[in-house]
Amino acid sequence: MKKIFQKKIYKIIRSSMLAHLFLLPVLFGSISQAGLKIHFPVEKYQLSNGLTVILSEDHSVPMISYHTWYRVGSRDESPEMTGAAHMLEHMMFKGAKKYSGKDFDRILQENGITNNAFTSFDYTGFYENLPSSKLELIMDMEVDRMRSLALRPEDLKSELQVVGEERRWRVDNNPGGLLRELMMGTLFKIHPYRWPTIGFMKHIQAYKVDKLREFYDKYYLPNNAVLVIAGDFDPSSTKKLVEKYYSQLPSRPLPKRNYPVEPDLKASVRKTLAWDVQSRSEVMAFKGVESGHADSFALDLVAAVLGSGVSSRLSKKLVYEKQIAANVNAGNMTNANPGAFMVMFTMKPGLGLAEAEKITRSEIEKMKTELVSEKELQKVKNQVMMDTVEGLNTIDEKAQSLAINEILFGNFDRLFKDLEKYNSVTAQDLLRVSQKYLVMEKMVTAILEPKK
Repeated sequence: MKKIFQKKIYKIIRSSMLAHLFLLPVLFGSISQAGLKIHFPVEKYQLSNGLTVILSEDHSVPMISYHTWYRVGSRDESPEMTGAAHMLEHMMFKGAKKYSGKDFDRILQENGITNNAFTSFDYTGFYENLPSSKLELIMDMEVDRMRSLALRPEDLKSELQVVGEERRWRVDNNPGGLLRELMMGTLFKIHPYRWPTIGFMKHIQAYKVDKLREFYDKYYLPNNAVLVIAGDFDPSSTKKLVEKYYSQLPSRPLPKRNYPVEPDLKASVRKTLAWDVQSRSEVMAFKGVESGHADSFALDLVAAVLGSGVSSRLSKKLVYEKQIAANVNAGNMTNANPGAFMVMFTMKPGLGLAEAEKITRSEIEKMKTELVSEKELQKVKNQVMMDTVEGLNTIDEKAQSLAINEILFGNFDRLFKDLEKYNSVTAQDLLRVSQKYLVMEKMVTAILEPKK
């Protein structure tokens, strides 16, 4: 990433009361209590070169959020060149034919435009937040780097050091990053999700311009991109600008993408990594489902019951009652391909893992044998639905949600149905998905412990 990208591709569930869900004023539209529906105006169309364009008017402030996302991520790399998608994201800020890297940053700053970018397993996104009067300027700049990226060897040489430091900061010197990398590399053996988005250091230091150019030419195409413009603009004039700048870009056939299907584990696996840390951490992980899968909504709620927030079962037991863990979390990570369901905890310094692991296993088994009460089910629904609403409060968040749904599903309006999906989940659904996916015999346990 060029800077720290703090928005996560799966949301952190926060506590709230359902009453607030319907009392909260939201600038982006309205929520119907009867139908639990989110509403705001959106228009979608496609240029002749295949570029998908999504427009969402919001005149509440004179600002525009401008998102350009590409359907390419680390899963499109080869095992011999991991992290290429992320490296190319960095190089997209180093200049193109019309705007050099220095010009790019200077012009944005002079015009009050903020920007950032991110790379995930499945997609890469670039975005700017700008005064509405600067729309044509940002179009010209984005088209320049979509079509004519410079990719100079001298720029790559300097950026290799930047990405290497980012790797050290995010993974090598980060207990959470180390544990995640160990877990994903154990849970996935043949699917590209097995390597980290940032890549391995040996590959980062070996990137060459010609290989990155090949990656760029293959995936940075209008027919592999989604453009989202949200905020204070006139639809008619904006469409003309989009046609003027983007229709000149040629499309090309995209490579066939046949991602390997990760087989189920035949037995549980336990991996331990000794590192320079003060406390022991553990993650229990299970193969999950892909984004939009019918069971993903129930699994989100299972994660909320187990370990999302201070009132969750594991947080109560491990952090507050037993006072043996510093923190607990659970999450259902969904991607374009099946992801992972995880339960994580970090112990207080000097304490072992045995008691916390026993309690966690017991709580997971309880999810498979006992129905969650209606009161607890409603509580976690409140949390998840409030998080969904709060994730659409700003123009930028709205644009991001439109982009991610269009990229993953080819249909942005899936986001308008999320509240209904969560609200329709039953206690029986939680029991069923827990039994189906949280199978101890297929569990990966990844442990990070202090060096002796």
